[in-house]
Amino acid sequence: MLVRGVGEMSNRKSAAPCGCPVAAFQKMISGKYKLRIVWDLKDGPLRYGEIRTGLLRGAEGTQEIAPRVLSRELKALTQSGLIDRKDFGVVPPKVEYRLTRKGRSFIPVISAIRKWGARHLSQAGNGETADRTAAG
Repeated sequence: MLVRGVGEMSNRKSAAPCGCPVAAFQKMISGKYKLRIVWDLKDGPLRYGEIRTGLLRGAEGTQEIAPRVLSRELKALTQSGLIDRKDFGVVPPKVEYRLTRKGRSFIPVISAIRKWGARHLSQAGNGETADRTAAG
């Protein structure tokens, strides 16, 4: 049986938000569209409308994403440091989103998820097709 001292418990509580990398990672990418947005940005910067259009392609039966939801997902990805938002300051507004170094380092992880999904979801016979992926 492991017994912790008082000092250990207080240190553990202060480290709780960063204590588990899996939980922190899960919180960072939680949301219906975040993985797909990051994946779509792998080939270069995209504008808001291009991202929105990309989320609709290849997603049978998917409803159109609400602008408010997409804006919230983009803002969260920007705050987490996975993407960068560049506002050109012109009228009409022109804004581009691109992956940061941190975001680019995440692409191999999404690629592995796609490969796993293609391999296992198609074998499960649950209606998912091999060409549909976790990232879109």
